[in-house]
Amino acid sequence: MAFTNNAMRALFLLALVCAAQAGGKKDDAKKDDAKGGSCPDGTCDITKLGASGDGKTDSTKALQEAWASACGGTGKNTILIPKGDYLTGPLNYTGPCKGDVTIQVDGNLLASTDLSLYKGNWIEILRMENLVITGKGTLDGQGPSVWSKNSCAKKYDCKILPNSLVLDFITKGEVSGITLLNSKFFHMNVFQCKDVVIKDVTVTAPGDSPNTDGIHMGDSSGISIVNTVIGVGDDCISIGPGSTKINITGVTCGPGHGISIGSLGRYKDEKDVTDVSVKDCTLKKSTNGLRIKAYEDAASVLTASKIHYENVKMEDVGNPIIIDMKYCPNKICTSSGASKVTVKDVSFKNITGTSSTPEAVSLLCSDKIPCSGVTMDSVNVEYSGKNNKTMAVCKNAKVTATASLKELECA
Repeated sequence: MAFTNNAMRALFLLALVCAAQAGGKKDDAKKDDAKGGSCPDGTCDITKLGASGDGKTDSTKALQEAWASACGGTGKNTILIPKGDYLTGPLNYTGPCKGDVTIQVDGNLLASTDLSLYKGNWIEILRMENLVITGKGTLDGQGPSVWSKNSCAKKYDCKILPNSLVLDFITKGEVSGITLLNSKFFHMNVFQCKDVVIKDVTVTAPGDSPNTDGIHMGDSSGISIVNTVIGVGDDCISIGPGSTKINITGVTCGPGHGISIGSLGRYKDEKDVTDVSVKDCTLKKSTNGLRIKAYEDAASVLTASKIHYENVKMEDVGNPIIIDMKYCPNKICTSSGASKVTVKDVSFKNITGTSSTPEAVSLLCSDKIPCSGVTMDSVNVEYSGKNNKTMAVCKNAKVTATASLKELECA
């Protein structure tokens, strides 16, 4: 087919216009990508993506879209949860991302109470670097409606209810300012993370709520928990197997089961716990204080060592200092067995206050693998009740104590 000069010129101009438009679209796409996908200036406001702050409308889709945009953008990107109440089902935030992501929690996220929606946890964030979660808002697990379905006190193979906030494989992370409220199970679970700081956080649930640990960690290193207030129905902080270089400073615990290492030895192939520091903390009316717990019929060979407690105040605490190598909750484990857990190099310095039980110190170690290298310096905890003398009960433990321990000599 033959073309006139005018026709050829028209086609050429049309091609130029189309090329310019295509180039503009590519440039716009690059700009959007640099700013965090479809989020202007790198801020993904969930209300602009359809979330409603009425506490009733399901905002899961908007929160997932916000993550997709923020994670897909280069540079620094923010998911903004403005003031309001946002109902949501399970959220899976998986990296790695192209840039750094901050989740700014100014409002309240409410976890759906429909357990059929959950295959696992409520908010799970995986494989990220430089993650920040901050703000003055709340992650409300709405646990009271489902706690009655928890059967873990009766059997090992119970159905685990959703944890509220789970951090898996996070490197260089920070969680600050937020409140975690009434989780269905653990409030925060940190697994295989490195160099994560948790500071100025509040964790709250009733003292009788089941398995609502405040912060649990396992197989992680370089975890710091600073200036945090925790009152829950289980361990305020539980340090699981494989935890190393753990720093806990300025934590207030109560109600709850204390600041615990363990339980250790429940599963096969667990790894050692080492280099744990607990300083400048206060425990109030908790059922335990500073605790190390291991199953007597442990399934793993592992060691807990280099553990240092200093400047800790007890206020009417049930078992202020306790090492329990015969841990057997609810009598659903074997109550006797050959222990495979070693506890050594544990120091207690300047531990003061009151105990709600006469046994201010209980070191109940294994006869096959005694606790060794336990030192006590300036341990002055007194029974707050009447008609009983403050005591230390020690079995199979090698303890070095200063004179300031007063009457708390191991029986």
